[in-house]
Amino acid sequence: MVYVLALTSALANALTSIFQRMGVEDAPEGDTLKLRLLTNALRRGIWLLGFALMIASFLIQAVALHFGRMAEVQPILTTELLWLVLILGTWFRFKVGWREWVASLLASLGLAGFLFFANPTGDTGTPSGQTWFLTGMACAAATAVAVLLALRGPRWWRAAMFGAAGAIGFAFTAALTKSVTDYIAKDWVSMFAHWQLYALVFCGVASVFLAQNAYHAGPIAASQAALVLVDPLVSILIGVALFEEHLRTGFPWGPLEALSLLIMFTGAFVLATSPLVSGVKGEEGPASENLSIRARSRRVVDLPAPGKNLAPESPARSPLDGAPLSPPG
Repeated sequence: MVYVLALTSALANALTSIFQRMGVEDAPEGDTLKLRLLTNALRRGIWLLGFALMIASFLIQAVALHFGRMAEVQPILTTELLWLVLILGTWFRFKVGWREWVASLLASLGLAGFLFFANPTGDTGTPSGQTWFLTGMACAAATAVAVLLALRGPRWWRAAMFGAAGAIGFAFTAALTKSVTDYIAKDWVSMFAHWQLYALVFCGVASVFLAQNAYHAGPIAASQAALVLVDPLVSILIGVALFEEHLRTGFPWGPLEALSLLIMFTGAFVLATSPLVSGVKGEEGPASENLSIRARSRRVVDLPAPGKNLAPESPARSPLDGAPLSPPG
């Protein structure tokens, strides 16, 4: 059941990233790291649909975390990359070739191999206040560094760094979620007496804000590669620090884990620099591929049925302007 819940959450996350990217991708460049980015997004129906899916994904993930360990649930969320490539290729008709599929598979299989060889075990479920504080400070520092790195550089780099910052926040939020769900299972009223609930709300909102900046900053494949891959890795470290989960580090497990990580990062790098990336944001590439997700959603909806003549040109109505978003027929 834990695996099914995690896979469902990964699919919801992939749809969330696409819909929310459609809501913020054409926002002014000056909106980066400003509240105006969110206030403008809240006026778009497609972004709100993505937000609803994000809430559903969070609830599904919370149930999975309650019944399973962080080292089990979080890595399965990497399948979001595969869902993302599949949706972009079939629904929005981006050109997805062998490079994107191989890169996505390498990234997912590399992380899966790392988890298999590391074989995380143990889960005390009762971290001390000092451990929480030190872990939280480490995550906050890493997030700050990623945000600073995101302020300069090409679009794919900025998207990846904002994505990494959001991923660190989401990983810490997952740890808080696990603790809160344990309190709810014992006595749901008691959760209001624990600071983890309020930290969960704050970290969750901050992580969502960073994710929106990642979607806004550049290509969705770059931001998602960072969000999907950094999250489980940080979750493993948090699981070791907070819940005393253990990893195998002796021979031959250590070298095999290192090889798996190399494969994973190779796949992520190839995906982040693929033609799919440049086509999503329209930074490079042929004019036929130089379309944003929002522009492609219009084109997909307006495609004539096979065998029919093109109708006289009329103002196109985007699904973002009120028409329902539907896959190509």
